[in-house]
Amino acid sequence: MTMMKTIDDLAVAGQRVLVRDDLNVPVDGGRVTDDGRIRAALTTLTALLDRGAGVIVCAHLGRPKGEPDPKYSLAPVAARLTELLGRPVQFAADTAGPAAQAAVATLRPGGVVMLENLRFEAGETSKDDDQRGAFADRLAALAELYVADGFGSVHRKHASVYDVALRLPHAAGYLVQAEVAALTRLTGDIRHPYAVVLGGAKVADKFEAIGSLISAADRVLIGGAMAFPFLVAQGHKVGTSLLEPGQVDLASGYLAHAARAGVAIVLPSDFVVAPEPAAGVPHQVVAADAIPADRMGLDIGPESARSFAASIREASTVFWNGPMGVFELAPYAGGTSAVASALTGSGAFTLIGGGDTGAAIRALGFPDSAFGYVSTGGGATLEFIEGKTLPGLAVLQDR
Repeated sequence: MTMMKTIDDLAVAGQRVLVRDDLNVPVDGGRVTDDGRIRAALTTLTALLDRGAGVIVCAHLGRPKGEPDPKYSLAPVAARLTELLGRPVQFAADTAGPAAQAAVATLRPGGVVMLENLRFEAGETSKDDDQRGAFADRLAALAELYVADGFGSVHRKHASVYDVALRLPHAAGYLVQAEVAALTRLTGDIRHPYAVVLGGAKVADKFEAIGSLISAADRVLIGGAMAFPFLVAQGHKVGTSLLEPGQVDLASGYLAHAARAGVAIVLPSDFVVAPEPAAGVPHQVVAADAIPADRMGLDIGPESARSFAASIREASTVFWNGPMGVFELAPYAGGTSAVASALTGSGAFTLIGGGDTGAAIRALGFPDSAFGYVSTGGGATLEFIEGKTLPGLAVLQDR
């Protein structure tokens, strides 16, 4: 990868700097419930402010349909950023309209404006280059410099990620630099044995990546909802567990691929099951091949947790993406906690990828510092490891 300019290469004093952050955090009742991604943005924002820049923060939240939707407002995120930065963040009630223009017009060195959710504008995510470009023109008009620091969105060819960088002098922020440096350790000179741990409920987002991970890893441990297509491919029934039928054939192909490559795919031997993922519902531990027809698997079982932990302790490199169960509910947090504990006690280089996994370790009381690196990216992390070209990084390369 050719070199990216960093913010150290930009003269930012007295300049308006548009910073694309990834602040797509969980919000409940107007309160941010996991601020890991906001904290990850602080190093770059603080450096720019201390150097006399006027900073304009832009980001997205959720998946609104290209128009304003109050439940996806970034107002609670601006409030939390104010607390963490220790200085006021002026919130603009639109993205690149009159409110944003008025806020930016009064922006002084050391001041911060946050724009409303980028995805309230259809041009942000449009597949049409002209529509996306028109929105990028409006965003770029707010600033004199552009800094890309939202690693979680660099795999998207979106206006704020790609097109604005074509319009303004630009550089990578410290978070993007750190992500690239850490993830390069999983694409270059990997220390073996290399174990990959996959889980989570968003199976479709990760299924495509499994093939390239199998090609690189020595062992792939699969828990969470991702395990069910593999179990069905082996002829087991999985009750009412999360399952997309189209993934069973893919899982069967991956099992064959792994067998040819001499890579072990390790599936859970037991599960914690219940009628539904709710608090106070009776649950039980059953063998992976004995899930009752009216129950769903909500966590890997204790035997699987011990087996996964033992595999992790034997590895020299571990990549983990996706919780092992519905960790938000205590009866189904054991598997995720066991994997996290094994990683903290490991001498391996450990990299955690995915917003859900980062949220899980923090919810279970593990500090980010207990792991080698906690990536803020989900899909971006996987696509980087797969070796794909990420538009938001490609546009930053020195040509």
